[in-house]
Amino acid sequence: MRRRLALVLAGIMTVATLAGCGGTAPAGSGTASGGDGGAKAELNLIIASNQTSLDNPYSYGMDKFKEVLEEVSGGKISVTVHKGTLGENESELIEKLEMGAASMVVASPGFMTSIGVPEVDIFSLNYLFDSFDHWEKCLDGEFGDKMKEIVTQKTGNNFRIMSYWSSSVRDYYGKKEVKTPDDLKGMTIRTQSSLVQQDFWKACGAIPTSVAWGELYQALQQGVVDSAENDYTSFMLKEHHKTDNGKYITETHHDYTTRLLLMSGHFYDGLTDEQKAWIDEAVDACTKEEREVVYRMFKESKEKVLADGAIVTNFEDVDIDGFKALALPIQDKFAADNNMTAELDLIRAAAK
Repeated sequence: MRRRLALVLAGIMTVATLAGCGGTAPAGSGTASGGDGGAKAELNLIIASNQTSLDNPYSYGMDKFKEVLEEVSGGKISVTVHKGTLGENESELIEKLEMGAASMVVASPGFMTSIGVPEVDIFSLNYLFDSFDHWEKCLDGEFGDKMKEIVTQKTGNNFRIMSYWSSSVRDYYGKKEVKTPDDLKGMTIRTQSSLVQQDFWKACGAIPTSVAWGELYQALQQGVVDSAENDYTSFMLKEHHKTDNGKYITETHHDYTTRLLLMSGHFYDGLTDEQKAWIDEAVDACTKEEREVVYRMFKESKEKVLADGAIVTNFEDVDIDGFKALALPIQDKFAADNNMTAELDLIRAAAK
């Protein structure tokens, strides 16, 4: 109760200081110094992610948002960046966005399944995308626009997807080499909580297991779980590949992950056309920056993992067709259950 009251008060205080904007706004301030070397900002935006590492792609993306927005607005909009300092759990960031203590946050789509938007779990389907190029083509095209419409409509405009960021591509890593689905039979694997994710690993014969991310290194080291799955950069930074149960890496490339750059739709609609144009330009720039860092760090992280002595089975040596054969029926069922066959068809057509 005290925590929620504090958030409410924070939202009231920030909204109360807003100047120069036609509507109410989360985390708006009329007192921060802008990017023109001294002009008073009409509006202060707070952008936040749950990642504390300064080398995280989100960090680069948010810094670019601040740089570009303060420049194109001539200091009329200033930006405060929070890198894990508003909360390291995404649920905390979403709450702050709803309460008005943040203007924009980076979050996984999955939380929306619990607030009446089950369609976003399409992003959790394995082998939905074949490459980073395919992912970009879909998210920056008709499919991405449709998902934005769904989220706006089903959340009552409480959430507006400003753009799509990436968290790279996820791979298997564990106590033994894996080349085919059969190699996973009987193995425990720490994976995401999404039901479609768990259905996939069960279809491979593995046993999905829940382990907190912060406890996974110890779980791998002590043999509590046989394996896990994540992107190179994430498990490299946590040194999971240095454990006995994490040193074998297989480039399954099963999940080209999507993250959402979110803002309140009500707040955005209350901005002037000029403010919207400035923010849109900054969003385009920071999205480009974040993705470029993701792709660069994918290569650099793999090199670091190899240098540390991990054993990597390259994508070309994996039975990808075998894994996809298990994933496609799960995709079809999800699409049928959630009236998303047309959206799935768009994605598959873009791969051709």
